[in-house]
Amino acid sequence: MEYGIFTVGDVTTDPTTGRTLTEHERIKNTVAMAIKAEEVGLDVFATGEHHNPPFVPSAPTTTLAYIAAKTERIKLSTSTTLITTTDPVRIAEDYATLQHLADGRMDLMLGRGNTGPVYPWFGKDIRDGIGLAIENYALLHRLWREENVDWEGKFRTPLQGFTSTPRPLDGEPPFVWHGSIRSPEIAEQAAYYGDGFFSNHIFWPAEHTQRMVEFYRRRFEHYGHGTPEQAIVGLGGQFFMRKNSQDAVNEFRPYFDNAPVYGHGPSMEDFTEQTPLTVGSPQQVLERTLAFADYFGDYQRQLFLVDHAGLPLKTVLEQLDLLGEILPTMRAEFDARRPANVPDAPTHAARVAARDAALNEGVSA
Repeated sequence: MEYGIFTVGDVTTDPTTGRTLTEHERIKNTVAMAIKAEEVGLDVFATGEHHNPPFVPSAPTTTLAYIAAKTERIKLSTSTTLITTTDPVRIAEDYATLQHLADGRMDLMLGRGNTGPVYPWFGKDIRDGIGLAIENYALLHRLWREENVDWEGKFRTPLQGFTSTPRPLDGEPPFVWHGSIRSPEIAEQAAYYGDGFFSNHIFWPAEHTQRMVEFYRRRFEHYGHGTPEQAIVGLGGQFFMRKNSQDAVNEFRPYFDNAPVYGHGPSMEDFTEQTPLTVGSPQQVLERTLAFADYFGDYQRQLFLVDHAGLPLKTVLEQLDLLGEILPTMRAEFDARRPANVPDAPTHAARVAARDAALNEGVSA
């Protein structure tokens, strides 16, 4: 099981001070968060990809490559890489380069993106979102596995004998997650290829996410990749905690009430009751997170959103310190209930070893 954090990179005014970070500050803060995440023992740091204000992460591979140079252990990922508006040739080359620079400690999460105006900026139409996701990933999947690709599709110019460079590290493509909040088509795509499915368990009740994960697990089995329990599942989540739960509620309320995504809607109490958002003590966050497996079964990756809604960097780093304090117990509790037949989170080294073992077995047979 991997534990980590993700950011969407929003530049939001702090409602308690009225101050808005500069883009420079927000980008630098993203790096500071990743370094802190490694320091407290987390396994994964992921950044989103946005091309519209008020967000700054328009070049995730640039940011992640810089973070790779500043860290030693933490795995780097995305949340998400836009498979619809980004050309698959560009994705193949950028992320293979990142894979080399990070010595394999990276993967990526692919998603459609749901901001309509962004699509025409890249010459696309949001009404083609599903078709673009399916066709572009089919090409990306081949580009990382074949050195000479002939391709003709609906949404881009044909390729003839094309080789993307650099080739994947050790000949093993980066592991891919397909991320979605509410799209069964994306879950189907993940299952078809035997890839991971990341259900962004944030804004929706647990029952909705449960249905999405169960659908993916069934389809994973349908396509012959293993049992439903062997499917590779990741979940989102979000929290705000202080040692005293009422302090957490009081401090976080103005951020929740003014957040651009969920502010000015249901009350914080309603939101915490109906969604995974936990505002309270470290023990409450621990217990709520451990309960996720009761809904979704044992899974491989848990990422938390901790830096949204204008929270200052000092507060975000304090949240990571508190998460680091409960992390050993979280690991032990999840590990204790984990059946032997549930796979670990994929790593580059493990995938290379499994591939080589399969090849050697085939040769000896």
